[in-house]
Amino acid sequence: MSERHELAEQTPALAAQTRPRLMPLPEERWDAKARKLLAAAPRDPGGRVPNIFTTLVRHPDLYEQFMPFGGQLLRRGRLPERLRELLILRTSRNTGALYEWGRHLPLAKTAGVTDADIDRITEGAEAHGWSDLERHLIRAADELHSDARLSEATWEALAEHFDDAELIEIVMLVGQYHMVAFFLNATGVELDPGFERPGFVEGGRSHG
Repeated sequence: MSERHELAEQTPALAAQTRPRLMPLPEERWDAKARKLLAAAPRDPGGRVPNIFTTLVRHPDLYEQFMPFGGQLLRRGRLPERLRELLILRTSRNTGALYEWGRHLPLAKTAGVTDADIDRITEGAEAHGWSDLERHLIRAADELHSDARLSEATWEALAEHFDDAELIEIVMLVGQYHMVAFFLNATGVELDPGFERPGFVEGGRSHG
């Protein structure tokens, strides 16, 4: 195994934190700008603002620019929802981002991702049951994670199914959720109440 892949397998274990390094900003400390920004944030049942947003809003200018970009990929992207969520969950697994995994499981299931799919996501591209297209997408997530590029074989396989804009979106989506994982793991954002992490395994990822 190469040094690069050894590092890739170790990285998720390094992400675990025993407690948050940055706490969500409590509502009594929201200034006018934070209050305005968080008023537009998606809310959980009961009106609670998710921890990712109340932590990121500690940098309000960055938050203000980040949200439209993230929303474009998540809500207004060109990829089918199911394929989008497969890419996000595999990236969450690769980066050891428990929060990202826990928050996206409900979105993935709404988009048609099954429990069997979730098991396969943890196993990798060679798990039994993937379609050829799904296998190429999981492999793409893995290659971007470990090598920051796509192999010629993977690019050509994806190009048979996706147009230029969709190919760009695949790469940007995986990159976006790496960035989010870096933020979540480094600051130790805690998974919100009511969300679970079935299928998430601490430690390195499987190579398929």
